[in-house]
Amino acid sequence: MAHLSHSEASPPLAEPATPGLGRARSQRVLVSLARHLLLLAVTVVLLLPFYWMLISALKETSQIFVQPIQWWPDPPRWDNFSRALSYPGFPFLRFFGNSLFYALSVTVGMVLMSALVGYGFARLRFPGRQVLFVCTLATLMIPSIVTFIPTYVLFKQLGLLGSYWPPILLGLRFSPFFIFMLRQFFLGVSWELSDAARVDGASELRIFWQIMLPLVRPALIVVGVFSFLWTWHEFFIPLVYLTEREQFPLALGLFAFKNQRTVEWDLMMAASVLATLPLIVIFLCAQRYFLQGVSMTGIKG
Repeated sequence: MAHLSHSEASPPLAEPATPGLGRARSQRVLVSLARHLLLLAVTVVLLLPFYWMLISALKETSQIFVQPIQWWPDPPRWDNFSRALSYPGFPFLRFFGNSLFYALSVTVGMVLMSALVGYGFARLRFPGRQVLFVCTLATLMIPSIVTFIPTYVLFKQLGLLGSYWPPILLGLRFSPFFIFMLRQFFLGVSWELSDAARVDGASELRIFWQIMLPLVRPALIVVGVFSFLWTWHEFFIPLVYLTEREQFPLALGLFAFKNQRTVEWDLMMAASVLATLPLIVIFLCAQRYFLQGVSMTGIKG
């Protein structure tokens, strides 16, 4: 039997690594590292005020402004939270209930109204639809301060000053943005679903309620989270339209607490932490749907 030649018997040698590939890989690693470091730095900057508020809530007032800064309370004053809840002249639970009622009312109204109008612009055919849609979006360009005085006079003539109707109705002023967002979602839903439902005899309202709303649930959660967030911290509108201290939401109640006597910063910070907790809980509970809705908003339509 003939012997194999040396070139045929030996395995092929591996080609040397290209220097360009190694440099490109190193550049990608450096870019990724720089990106993560930048995100970490931005995260620290954004969380630093909340951390300062949290540790201030666990200190005495005399320890908050000492130099050098104490980055950890020693010892932690957990009783500041109970003192803030029961402080004389500061009905925290009453203010909390007012904020909850105010924010939930605006949120429910915003979700229902934006969904109904967005569905109409996306799925219904009627004369002047595009003109009405453009006019709806154009209201976003009008500064709220321009309509402030006419709106105040209108509510005064209706006898609604001193009630929650003006803050709730004015809380819907961001609805054109959500109408546009939900319209994009409804446009992305297959027309075959609604056509099949109409063939089966379903009314337009039933199609909207039982078919369309479940399909755009992530978007509805985004609308609800944003509406609740913006309303919970609203300060100016309740300040103008509410007259009784018992009606104040938390933002206005904290301001009144600050101005009524010498500021007790430890209790002020403790009350601020308690006022922020509902927003954190809501976001953590709705995080999956919230992120899904935000990401889908950019690819629908």
